[in-house]
Amino acid sequence: MSERKRDKQLGIRTTGIREWESLLDRIHYNRYEATPYRALDVLSDKYMFCRVKRIVDFGCGRGRVLFYLHNRFHIPAVGVEANTETYEEAVENAAMYKLKAKHIAAPVEFVHCRAQEYRIEGRDNCFYFFNPFSGHIFREVIDNILQSVEEEKRAVDLILFYPINEYIDYLETATPFHIIDEIIVPGASDKNDKFYIYRLEG
Repeated sequence: MSERKRDKQLGIRTTGIREWESLLDRIHYNRYEATPYRALDVLSDKYMFCRVKRIVDFGCGRGRVLFYLHNRFHIPAVGVEANTETYEEAVENAAMYKLKAKHIAAPVEFVHCRAQEYRIEGRDNCFYFFNPFSGHIFREVIDNILQSVEEEKRAVDLILFYPINEYIDYLETATPFHIIDEIIVPGASDKNDKFYIYRLEG
């Protein structure tokens, strides 16, 4: 089934690519491109989302990951998006999606701010990244997560799809996170189409 047809099932529009307009933004932020549905299917079959109290998607774009997981697992979800136009599209998608998901009590929310400005809450215990920004911003976000865990002890997981090497290097050399799984997407044309799952034990 095509990406557009999968979108239609959820009542959303998430296909396409958007580049940042400003050269300064392009230095730190990567273009919008949604995680493929086939990859989300594989992730959902391999990762135990029953552990998740609330998932946060940094650089959530138009919200595909959140709507998919919310619909499949009925888990609370928050999307953090810095691009104003993309954020507004995510909010529009949320309005359309909720018409089809009235039976799901868990909330789906979107926050318009830069990732490093998002205030991490104690119930946030799973964080998703599809290579949304520079290593510098990633380090700031991870430091915020670690600070939150210091204040409210809990286990947290990071789900990274197609991460840049700088993300991996930082996690493995400068943080207490450890890798617990690598999930390959079968049939992918790019060998880097895989998920890395990192965990910080509570």
